Amino acid sequence: MRILRRLQPLFVALAILFIGLLLHTQWEELQRYEWRIDPGWLVLSAGLMMAAWAVEVLLWLRMLETVGYRLPYWASLRIWFLSAIVRYIPGNIWQPMSLTYLAAQRGVQLEATLTSILLYQLITILAVGPIAAAYFALTGNWGTLNDVFSEAAPGAIALALAPLIVFVARPRWLLEVVNWGLDRIGRPHLPISLSRPTLLFLFALSAFDWLLWGAAFYALAFGIGVAALGGNTSAMLHLLPLYPVAYAIGFLSFLTPSGLGVREGALYVLLTPLLGGGGATVLALAMRIWTTLGEVVAAGVSVLFSDRVRGIADRRSHAEDTTPARSEPPRERELHQEP
Repeated sequence: MRILRRLQPLFVALAILFIGLLLHTQWEELQRYEWRIDPGWLVLSAGLMMAAWAVEVLLWLRMLETVGYRLPYWASLRIWFLSAIVRYIPGNIWQPMSLTYLAAQRGVQLEATLTSILLYQLITILAVGPIAAAYFALTGNWGTLNDVFSEAAPGAIALALAPLIVFVARPRWLLEVVNWGLDRIGRPHLPISLSRPTLLFLFALSAFDWLLWGAAFYALAFGIGVAALGGNTSAMLHLLPLYPVAYAIGFLSFLTPSGLGVREGALYVLLTPLLGGGGATVLALAMRIWTTLGEVVAAGVSVLFSDRVRGIADRRSHAEDTTPARSEPPRERELHQEP
């Protein structure tokens, strides 16, 4: 924790550096595009993006509750945004480390935070499966890979749904593996509680969150004039499900921080038949920059108003009987007393 405390400012500085490098590498492509800005659509896109982040924090807090901890919502927003921008540092480990450090400052056990992050990432990625399966089954659009997947479509759709079905049928499997891993490294077990109704609710909330992201992507396309390039505005409805699919592909690649480049490549492949290569490229880059700027602004606000947010969070913490300062929740201490 001492190391993380010292490295936290460095994480933020490196994140800003890599974000700047991203903008620099794509600057010529963005300058060549003939921008047609519609402020109304951009405001709508920004609002939908903020709503999606609000749902994400709610999801993460629910994951924390499954391992016996609670945090005030406003404090969690600050933790979320301060840790989000460091994911642009290569390695894909810096955001979980940063989030773990910031949550530990409010008394959350390291193992609990890491488990909640694992559950959050797993559930949100699995929630893309039904969206992808429904889209490809109904439209048959595999982008520039239609020739490759046209015959393998049933198998690909089944593959997307299989992990979700297994996890819903046996939710305890993953939780038992987590506690087995903690036991192997000499750490205490976590009192994980995740019923099937709760799991189904979390999947539904995750799907709703993905649709908010898809709607923000859709609104951005109209906000920068890419919709006109598609010729048929009804084709833009493809954007709602395709953004979650591309995001999941970028996340699962594990090649670059935050799926950088992989997500944009997936959007190019899937959207080129609808928008043309130029429109797909510009929209993919614009969405990356749009979300990055949103995260930077949100993180900046979190830093500027940190004391005020902490005061609000502490008042809510007392009113809601949270556990911000305990190293262990009561259930875990009881668990330790068992033979």
